[in-house]
Amino acid sequence: MMLTSCPHEKELRDLIARGQWPAACSAELRTHVNNCRACSDLVLVSDAFRQARAETLAAARPIPPAILLWRAQLRRRNAAIERIGRPLLGAQIFALAVVLVAAVGLAGFEARTGAQRLTWNFWRDWFVHLPEAAASPWTSLNLGTLAASGWSWLALGSVLATLLLLSAFALYFATDKQ
Repeated sequence: MMLTSCPHEKELRDLIARGQWPAACSAELRTHVNNCRACSDLVLVSDAFRQARAETLAAARPIPPAILLWRAQLRRRNAAIERIGRPLLGAQIFALAVVLVAAVGLAGFEARTGAQRLTWNFWRDWFVHLPEAAASPWTSLNLGTLAASGWSWLALGSVLATLLLLSAFALYFATDKQ
């Protein structure tokens, strides 16, 4: 059996390649395609490939270049923020360590000298001498009197509370992402 091609095959291929099949062809060529097995197979395969190509392009939906550029810029910005955040993390850890050392130091100091404060007499005396110390705390700055009256603990407590509050604000503003 010898393979011979149809004389209309070249004309049919040209029409299919230009996308003009079957709209721009003659009625004689359409009749020939219906009767010729080689030409009808060519049309069938070409239509299947055209439809598969259209479905693949529709499913692929290539990403526009603007979105790719935006994503690349976002990645670069996030990497820069991460690089900047590393030293801030070190500063936060240092601030936390300072606060913890101060708290442990205060707790240790209180553990050594605080046994006398657990008695009722100490707190009663503290409240009794409080008005005297409040009346003239700066004129008679006798540290022994202030220590006995409890003002030194009040001052120390307010300094530590201020340090703790400032550390908390510094940590908050250092971790703020805006």
